[in-house]
Amino acid sequence: MATHFDLSHVIHDGMTTYPGLPTPIVADHLSREAAEDIYGPGITFQIGLVTMCTNTGTYLDVPFHRYADGHDLTGLALERVANVDAVRIDRRGVKAIELDDVDLSGVAGRAVLIWTGHADTWGSDAYFVDHPALTAGAAERLRDAGVLCVGIDTLNIDATEGTGERPVHSILLKSDIPIVEHLTGLGALPDAGFTFTAVPPKIEGCGTFTVRAYATTD
Repeated sequence: MATHFDLSHVIHDGMTTYPGLPTPIVADHLSREAAEDIYGPGITFQIGLVTMCTNTGTYLDVPFHRYADGHDLTGLALERVANVDAVRIDRRGVKAIELDDVDLSGVAGRAVLIWTGHADTWGSDAYFVDHPALTAGAAERLRDAGVLCVGIDTLNIDATEGTGERPVHSILLKSDIPIVEHLTGLGALPDAGFTFTAVPPKIEGCGTFTVRAYATTD
């Protein structure tokens, strides 16, 4: 029987994913009390209403996030993000993450998940500072290795302190390699022998959106 590993953060009303971005509002459009007025005593339904930034919780980036002429979520190939063979690379304790030939051996046609351990600080101020990130060189090597998508359990796959440059986003998204940020639970995974899924809604005009990311082992 397959085992599933949830790799997504819970989204709740008022949470902060990234400093400066609006927090989600999670509320009732139709409450259970109001439903009784419509359907009768004891007959209740709840219809939710969520207002949120597309960069909320665990989310995926496609080329339109970075490039005006890149495809939006409607152009995302499911073959890149649905039930794809994957590997986990352990980079705990490393801030500027490089990747070598050993790391990238056999990753062509697979998802690559970078485990930094930074997700352990989720929900605290420490999550927003001094976070690990890939270098531009690592992004180039992932691109050249032919990976399907790249995920990481940090605030951002790029370094964010003191610079507006985002070379990792630029390199990967230019080559149509989706990025999944704010993963969690990577410590429960093996280094290989699992599949990865992170599928967003099919929304026109958006370059990022929340996903329910998970891994599956046999």
